[in-house]
Amino acid sequence: MKKSFLLILGLMFLSGCSNNDDSSVDDNDSGIIDDTLPDDVIGNPQTGFLPCENGMAGIYPCNGYDLLGQITLTQFGATSANDIWGWTDTSTNREYALVGLDNGTAFVDITDTEELIYLGKLPSATVSSSWRDIKVYQDHAFVVSEAGGHGMQVFDLTKLRNVANTPETFEADALYTGFGNAHNIVINEVSGFAYAVGTARNDVYRGGAHFINVQDPKSPLAAGGYGANGYTHDAQVVTYNGPDTDYTGQEIFIGANENQMAVVNVTDKDNPMQISTIQYANIGYTHQGWFSEDQRYFILGDELDEINFGFDSRTLIFDFSDLDNPLLHTTYLGETGAIDHNGYVKGDAFYLANYTAGIRILDISGVEGQSIVEEGFFDTYPSNNTAAFEGVWSVYPYFESEKVIVNDINSGLFVIKKSN
Repeated sequence: MKKSFLLILGLMFLSGCSNNDDSSVDDNDSGIIDDTLPDDVIGNPQTGFLPCENGMAGIYPCNGYDLLGQITLTQFGATSANDIWGWTDTSTNREYALVGLDNGTAFVDITDTEELIYLGKLPSATVSSSWRDIKVYQDHAFVVSEAGGHGMQVFDLTKLRNVANTPETFEADALYTGFGNAHNIVINEVSGFAYAVGTARNDVYRGGAHFINVQDPKSPLAAGGYGANGYTHDAQVVTYNGPDTDYTGQEIFIGANENQMAVVNVTDKDNPMQISTIQYANIGYTHQGWFSEDQRYFILGDELDEINFGFDSRTLIFDFSDLDNPLLHTTYLGETGAIDHNGYVKGDAFYLANYTAGIRILDISGVEGQSIVEEGFFDTYPSNNTAAFEGVWSVYPYFESEKVIVNDINSGLFVIKKSN
């Protein structure tokens, strides 16, 4: 399939969704596996170790990261992939990938990368959708989707310890229906509250955040919401311990709200209070961001600036030393023109899902001095690095084993690790 056609399709989709009360403006919606990729990428799982040597791991361009294993969409019985998250069973120390697919959520034991085990799938609560998002709290997965009427599925991950016949078709342990569709789910694991965002734009919170008490995971309870800044596409919520002592110990919501960021104190669920809003030059679509571990800097991605303004992959870093007055600290431009998507911080590294350019790992140890350097990458979409909605949707870098799981829209699950 011609790349120009896919780009046009993506642009048509973006322009067509902006006024849809049940959909968000984001991400690949074609549901098409790219038939220009080699057959072995599309049809056959690759398990076992492929080192990154001379810039390649098999057919995949790479720098400093090896391929440990792969499971394709064909093996998952799916058409496209989306979000991904991880879970470590602290009772067994086994590691699991929670893989978002168009038709459900797959669970893969990645402990032994010589034998990735596809344990089974939790089907979509209603219909298939290109969008699905997953987070974990207290050994439970919480799953939302843009599928109409989907609500929030709750799945007890401890059931993965004893799966007799793989792959199993699982059932949810609870279903929360306080909203229908949602683009994303955010959980503050310190407080035990979930925040569903990107719901219908005409709901009571205008597509903003629905607060849900998940302290008893199988019995989620509505706890209010916030919609004063309009539709929230994605967010991070933390119990704040950063440099602004005015807010120490408060629960702070950072929302990516399409044309601005919204900083909100959500400690009192009955009376959430806006702290500040943030805009910046050349806004395309304020998409997603993540705090540095010291909570001084917030690293933001804009999903449409590469298309609208011709930037190479642009990452904006804001200084949040004063939550009442955040300031743009510096801007990083990547090595390609690919669109940036979800990014997460672990230590001094920022793990960026960069669509057609794969996963890019940025060294942010010098961020105070405005120095950000790409330290490595693994390109799961070897066809090109153009500004199109193909390739890597999201990544999860938080396993103690230092494995990183990557979900590619067109090719499925990859497990990678930094080269020795």
